[in-house]
Amino acid sequence: MNDIRAAVAAERRDLADVLAGLSDRQWDQPSLCAGWRVREVAAHITTPFRYSLPKVVLGLLAARGDFNRAADRFARRDAVTMTPRQLTASLRDNATHPWKPPGGGHEGALSHDVIHGLDITVALGLDRKVPEERLRPALPVSASDRGVLFFKVDLAGVEFRADDLDWTFGTGTPVHGSAQDLLLAICGRKLPPGRLRGAPAARFTRA
Repeated sequence: MNDIRAAVAAERRDLADVLAGLSDRQWDQPSLCAGWRVREVAAHITTPFRYSLPKVVLGLLAARGDFNRAADRFARRDAVTMTPRQLTASLRDNATHPWKPPGGGHEGALSHDVIHGLDITVALGLDRKVPEERLRPALPVSASDRGVLFFKVDLAGVEFRADDLDWTFGTGTPVHGSAQDLLLAICGRKLPPGRLRGAPAARFTRA
């Protein structure tokens, strides 16, 4: 437990360092989250630190119980009302915040931050490699893993093979890449061209 919470804090601090170094133009660039710029992703990552439970419940009610719709509304609003400096400070100041996604535990919090951090850095072409001890807990081991079920991506007939870690997932025609890029593909992200190899790569690559 202490190791996971330390990994969460370290990941948030590292990502805050990344955000602090971005230009205004980069903050407005599209992320790998469809429809969100870097601003919206940063706002989303920090939403749990800034919203009380009653505010979250009100947002869910306004979104008719649709969590994704509520999260999108929170992110879009805060991306406009908060400055990059404020969003960065919110992440850094809450590195040790105990938030956990419902049913996900601290491992879920780590996965949340790792995936959304990659949504930013990969989209911007930044050469950041998530440390293995933080990436490993986010990598699925079976089709029944919570993250796989949440994103509902069609992974049929594909075996994901990491080049940099001893990790594979799924069965079928191999697709190769870094473990963190393969994680993004499993989570429904369309990656920039050239990051994945193998016949199925086109399914997980931007046109």
